[in-house]
Amino acid sequence: MQSVIGDRSANYAKVKEIAERELPENTDLLVLPEVWTVGWSCDDFSSAAEVLENSETVAFLSEIARKYNTNILGGSFIQKSEGKDLNTCPVINRAGELVATYSKNHLYSYCGCTEGDFIKVGESPVMVNLDGINIGITICYDIRFPEIFRAYRLSGADLLVNMAAWGLKKPIPWEYLTGARAVENQCYMIAVTQSGQIKGDEYNIGHSRIFDYCGETIAEIKNQREGIMSCKIDFSPMYEYRKVCTILKDIRDDYEVKIV
Repeated sequence: MQSVIGDRSANYAKVKEIAERELPENTDLLVLPEVWTVGWSCDDFSSAAEVLENSETVAFLSEIARKYNTNILGGSFIQKSEGKDLNTCPVINRAGELVATYSKNHLYSYCGCTEGDFIKVGESPVMVNLDGINIGITICYDIRFPEIFRAYRLSGADLLVNMAAWGLKKPIPWEYLTGARAVENQCYMIAVTQSGQIKGDEYNIGHSRIFDYCGETIAEIKNQREGIMSCKIDFSPMYEYRKVCTILKDIRDDYEVKIV
């Protein structure tokens, strides 16, 4: 989706409309992009910040979860916190209950971006189990850090997720790293990003994909189109593949570099 900058009500309405129009029946997991509530506008983060305990965004997503009987990884919203705020993903189960949150562990503050001026780093990675599937959660710039994804895999992840508002001017990292995280960890991978204009000549990349455990694209949505991509995932072949291709056993305990 293309978020309306600084307008939570408009963005709630947009998510509701897209879900009513396109959400497949019997969906087990619905995933939204980063800061869909306010758009990628760091200057608007502080005014859009919500207290977790009475978050309007969490209440809205809980209603969606109950209506469609689906688990939700709620992209992210700006969570009010002492000092700087947090860029937080709410995890909501089918009953509409908030079962976990993950706050972005790596903040992008380069090339004119000021996220770190408003947002502080989250405490730790968070893996959540939904319907028996272990899901490792990341947000946007986290994709550049393979260490967090490997930590999820070593902790038993089946599915890796990155929810982003990724800029169109940085296509190579998004297109290459999202698939790489699936391949190197032998996990299914969901990479979902906002689409459309941010402001001026700034646009989101608008290319979301789902990869299998070998890095093949099994669903995608591109060309700035708003809507839902969907697929059915069978984890059994992935588990069998891991038994045959045991790459994690080849990780060394020490990678000390000899400089000669």
